[in-house]
Amino acid sequence: MFGVCYYPEHWPESMWADDAAEMKDLGIEWVRIGDFSWSRIEPKSGQYEFDWMDKAIEVLSSAGLKVIICTPTATPPKWLIDIHPDILPVDINTGMTRGFGSRRHYDFSSEAYLQAALKITQVMVKRYGNNNKVAGWQTDNELGCHDTTQSGSANAKHQFQRWLKNKYQNIEALNEAWGTVFWSMEYNNFEQIELPLYGVTEMGLSHQLDYRRFSSDMAIHFHNQMISVIREHSENQFVTHNMIPMCDTQIDNFQLTKDLDFVAYDSYPLGRNAEVLNPTTFDSMRSGDPDLNAYFLEQTRGLNPLGRFWIMEQQPGVVNWANYNPLPAKGMVRLWTWEAFAHGAECVSFFRWRQLPFGQEQMHAGIKMANNEPSFFYNEIASVMDEVIKQPEILQSKPNNKVALVTGTENQWFCEIETQSTIYKHLKTEFQYYKVLQQLGISVDFIDENSNVSQYKLVICPASIAPSESFYQKVKSSQAHFVFGPRFASKTKNLHLPANMPPGRFSDILGYTVMTADTTPAAQTHNIEYKGQRYSSHTWRDIIRVHEDSPLKAVAAIDGLNTPALLQGQNFTVITTLSDDNFLKTVFTELAGKLNLSVHEEIAGVRYKRKGEYLFVLNYSNESIQIEDYSKEQFLLGSAFIPAHDLAVIKVSNTGEIS
Repeated sequence: MFGVCYYPEHWPESMWADDAAEMKDLGIEWVRIGDFSWSRIEPKSGQYEFDWMDKAIEVLSSAGLKVIICTPTATPPKWLIDIHPDILPVDINTGMTRGFGSRRHYDFSSEAYLQAALKITQVMVKRYGNNNKVAGWQTDNELGCHDTTQSGSANAKHQFQRWLKNKYQNIEALNEAWGTVFWSMEYNNFEQIELPLYGVTEMGLSHQLDYRRFSSDMAIHFHNQMISVIREHSENQFVTHNMIPMCDTQIDNFQLTKDLDFVAYDSYPLGRNAEVLNPTTFDSMRSGDPDLNAYFLEQTRGLNPLGRFWIMEQQPGVVNWANYNPLPAKGMVRLWTWEAFAHGAECVSFFRWRQLPFGQEQMHAGIKMANNEPSFFYNEIASVMDEVIKQPEILQSKPNNKVALVTGTENQWFCEIETQSTIYKHLKTEFQYYKVLQQLGISVDFIDENSNVSQYKLVICPASIAPSESFYQKVKSSQAHFVFGPRFASKTKNLHLPANMPPGRFSDILGYTVMTADTTPAAQTHNIEYKGQRYSSHTWRDIIRVHEDSPLKAVAAIDGLNTPALLQGQNFTVITTLSDDNFLKTVFTELAGKLNLSVHEEIAGVRYKRKGEYLFVLNYSNESIQIEDYSKEQFLLGSAFIPAHDLAVIKVSNTGEIS
């Protein structure tokens, strides 16, 4: 249920046994070691020193702990860079080579690095792959972090040309797919093609899109090769990877993780809060936004077909890497831990065991301080471990959600490449839809276009820019109700306009045509009139013409533009504009009633999460709250009176929806 990230090479060997004993007494079961340790394992090319790792594994195992080993490939050592300097990536914004002295300083397009990474992985797995004291492996560390998926190197250019030739076979097909006749960009052969970087103005849209697909594929190829080496030389050991949020990787994470036993996520609620939302109010500064952390947890669970995921790194206090790094409010480390389990996590592993007095992460908290005293949150962490360990049945239940939200990295790429509005952001759009559902207490699964939708009553596509033909067939045959947001099916997979205008292939089942898009500054709003109430339309509006034989009816209009804001029919709802939260809440509350989905009383800062027969009520707010009457139910944790930054866990008497 609980783990910790530990770096024995950072501490005297005389401390290891005491550390291991204290970890076990605290309630820790899993210990992750080895990431970033390449220079200690292989100080010189071909010279391997495993004595220290052998001893560390023995000490940890003797204390009753299970060991997870990381491949050390996130930090190639200096001697390797000196031998193969082309391992270093080239920054896509400046054209400068990114240097040694940090981490993730490698190019996925470098064949030299791929072979070196596979070699060190093979050496390690041959040594520990059949060691019964080693439970599993973590590949690399946070693939794609620090904007490292894309590179502007000569290696990337060469590999990109090969990738394009393999995809298109002949240059005429590429010219057609990219529309290179525009601006005289036609190519005579694949060797002429440059990376779509450093242009005077916009580079070819399809060119940019294929470059992103290529960069993602190179990362996936690198990762798949590493997984294959681990599985070839190990027995009865799992393989996982510690992800960062999908929006930060520029990688198709559904493909990246498909061969893992389960997915892991590095959860830093305040760090992400400061970087993504940059709040200036105290309300969420010390607790984190009540929806953003959940958004990333749900996305991670959705990457695994069985919903299996861990938290490999959990924020244990102050971090060091965000725009600012506040002290978490009392109770929040405990709340985040329970929240992870509420979303289906099988294990929460804290980063790190002990704060380090040197290096780039000195200000990052650990469970213990650098002087080995208990940290500010030591007792809180001990308390939540004790609570969870006493009630393991809560962890064994699984979410059984009836609502799905369709996501995918390609949607992000489409929006970043062709903005049409510099303030329209894929992440903000998707997150707004998720946030509204959260506030209504409607639990969701994140899926991609390839996922099975048969279990869902409601499927929501906030920003599906270029859905595939297979998704069209899925929508056409499904019994679920679908919600499509603005920009739906507005492009082809080559980032062209559909021949019949948006929504392209879907026009025959939706019965409308998008004539154009109206984008304005966020402050320039139009009113939406709906059932006697007034809401706000902002930033993006699809201007549509409804066909005479359309199965959908315009039920809300955008003032002054003579175009619908909302279309509805038996199986479809189309929202044509970005709007305020209240408009979306109204729409989804009505849909929940129609589809017999539960909606909870909305209380500021309070979130409900249903998991099997357990209902979690999480109070992110700075005030105590009283929830609705659950007197007939069993409270396993807390009560109907929930203090600030606290929670209740309720075992409900029915297995269906809670009203």
